[in-house]
Amino acid sequence: MKILMVFDFDHTVVDENCDIWVIKCLPKQTLPDSVESTYRRGQWTDYMGRVMAYIGDQGVTPDRVRSVMETIPFTPGMPELLTFISENKSMVDCIIVSDANTMFIEWVLQGAGLWEAVDQVYSNPASINESGYMELQHHHLHECAKCPVNMCKKKVLETYLSEKADGGEVYGRVFYVGDGGNDLCPAFCLSAGDVVMPRQGYTLDKRLTRLRDQEGNCSVSAKVIPWSSATDILQELKDSLQSQ
Repeated sequence: MKILMVFDFDHTVVDENCDIWVIKCLPKQTLPDSVESTYRRGQWTDYMGRVMAYIGDQGVTPDRVRSVMETIPFTPGMPELLTFISENKSMVDCIIVSDANTMFIEWVLQGAGLWEAVDQVYSNPASINESGYMELQHHHLHECAKCPVNMCKKKVLETYLSEKADGGEVYGRVFYVGDGGNDLCPAFCLSAGDVVMPRQGYTLDKRLTRLRDQEGNCSVSAKVIPWSSATDILQELKDSLQSQ
């Protein structure tokens, strides 16, 4: 049976937040308070829609935005990990579940020659309208009170696994790799044979540690293995493939 690798994007695949990195395409690399002050908790995607509208208003072209996004740094070891995955597609499937947007993710991975490693991207749909502005939409509707209004990663992962199972594909193991608070919810749908890999020292790692300390036995069924570089993830993946 195949292994499924599930990756968050910001601060996981790349070492920055691509929604913050895009500001570098502006001449002064800053946003005015009239835009920044419009952010409301849990409504980041709506806020980024306004950011991209402002960027378009400044005459910044999509090609300029793409060239800036292609300079975002990957986390240490991530290009090697994704290259390994692309070379072993008969044994490893790979999806990205991210609260960024489809266009940024595609641009970054294509620019680095790593797009072939990824089978599917689940993120907020992005497109360029007739005026040359980027427009963003919410990924889906959901009823999870723990997640941002535009995406529940647990719902995304559960739907993906269910659809695969309906098609006869059952994974031998699922690795979920992330860093943020919105990566905790999907960890609860993993089984005891799966692995959740929080980036060491980041929010997901801290919340999983807090759960274990509060409950004595962390309510997440999957094995928890923190990582500090993608080299750690690659080693776990290789070990898992060898043990099958």
